[in-house]
Amino acid sequence: MAAAFAALKLAVSGLAALTLAGCATPYEHGPPPPGFPTPGPPAPRPEAPEPRRVELSALPGWSTEDHNAAFGAWRAVCHASKDPGLSDLCARARAVRDVAPGVGRPFLEAFFIAERVEGEGVLTAYFAPVYPARRRPDGEFSAPVRPRPADLLVEDGAVLQSLPDGSRTSYPDRSAIEARPSEDALAWMRPEDLFFLQVQGSGVLVFEDGARRKALYAAHNGRPFVGIANPMRDRGLLARDNTSGDAIRGWLAANRGAAADEIMRLNPRYAFFRLAPDDGRPPAGAAGVPLPRGRAVAVDPAFHAMGELLWIDASAPLLAGAFPTYSRLVTALDTGGAIKGDVRADLYLGEGEAAGLEAGRVRHTLRLWRIVPR
Repeated sequence: MAAAFAALKLAVSGLAALTLAGCATPYEHGPPPPGFPTPGPPAPRPEAPEPRRVELSALPGWSTEDHNAAFGAWRAVCHASKDPGLSDLCARARAVRDVAPGVGRPFLEAFFIAERVEGEGVLTAYFAPVYPARRRPDGEFSAPVRPRPADLLVEDGAVLQSLPDGSRTSYPDRSAIEARPSEDALAWMRPEDLFFLQVQGSGVLVFEDGARRKALYAAHNGRPFVGIANPMRDRGLLARDNTSGDAIRGWLAANRGAAADEIMRLNPRYAFFRLAPDDGRPPAGAAGVPLPRGRAVAVDPAFHAMGELLWIDASAPLLAGAFPTYSRLVTALDTGGAIKGDVRADLYLGEGEAAGLEAGRVRHTLRLWRIVPR
C-alpha cells in the first residue's frame, strides 16, 4: 500500500476496476452490522496430511519483499489474532520500539515458518471508493443511498421482511427495492457509483459543498450476489479480456437509464448504508481493525482465522493492463460475500480512484502459504 507498506501497486478499481462478477469482486466487506453474523473461528478440518513447511527465505518473491514494510504492517494489526502463539509474537514485535531498516527480515525469519496451502486459487482485489454525492436528486444524481429499512429482520442468519400482519417472508430483490419511495435517502449518487459502492461495501461520499461522509455498510437484502461482468461479456457489451471494473463502470455510465438498470438488476443483492463522519482513517475490516493498504486480505472464514498471517504469490493475470505479479506478506482482516474457498484472497489496495483502477484488473492465479510461529 503506500510507500510504507511495500512497493506494491495501487490503482484499483474505484471506478474502474472491480471486475464485478467474473473477475475481481468481493461483496460487502467490513465489520458486520448489528444483527448480522460475525466471523467465528474456522471449523475444524478433517484429518489431513501434515502441510509442507519451508523457510520464509524459500518463498517465491521473498528476496524482493520490502521486509520492513511487511513487518511494520503486521505489527500494527497483529492484535487482531486470537491465536496464543501469534499473540506472544505480537507482543515481542510491539516491544521493538524503532522499526529501523534491517529489523523486519531477521525477526520474521527467526520466529515464523511457512506452510503451503495445497492447490491453486484466485486473487482479486478491492478498495475504498470516493464518490461525489448530492443532498437532493437531479438528473445525474438520481440513485438514493438507502438506510437499513425498519422492516428488515435477521433471524438465524436469514434476512427477512416483516409484513404488517406479523408474518415473515424473504426480503425483496434489487428491482423491488428500487421501486420503493426514497424519502429517507441519506444521499443521492450516480446509479453506477452506487452500484459499485454496494459491491465494495463502504466508501467516502463528497457532497457539493465539499463535506465528506463515510458510507458504511448497514445491511443487505439476503439475496445472492450475482456478478455482471460475465453476462456483459456474453452479450457482447464488453471485450472478453476487458471486464475490469473500469470497463464495467464506463459502460454503465455511457448507458445510464433503462439499459444500465437492466444490467445492474441482474444482481439481486442490494446493500443499505449508514453515514458517519469521515475521520480520514482506513475502513475497518471484519476483524475490527483499520485495513493497511496493500497488506490486508479478505478471506473465507470457514478456512482462515481473522488475524492469520499469509504469504500470497499470484501471477498469470486474466485481465488486460494488470500488474504481472503480487507476492507479499498480508494479514487476513476481512471477509467478502464472493470470497469462498481455502486458496482464495481479496487484496485491499487502499482508497480512491487510483486504487480502484488497479483493483479492478486483479484476477490472478494464487498460491498461498500460512505463516505460522515456529
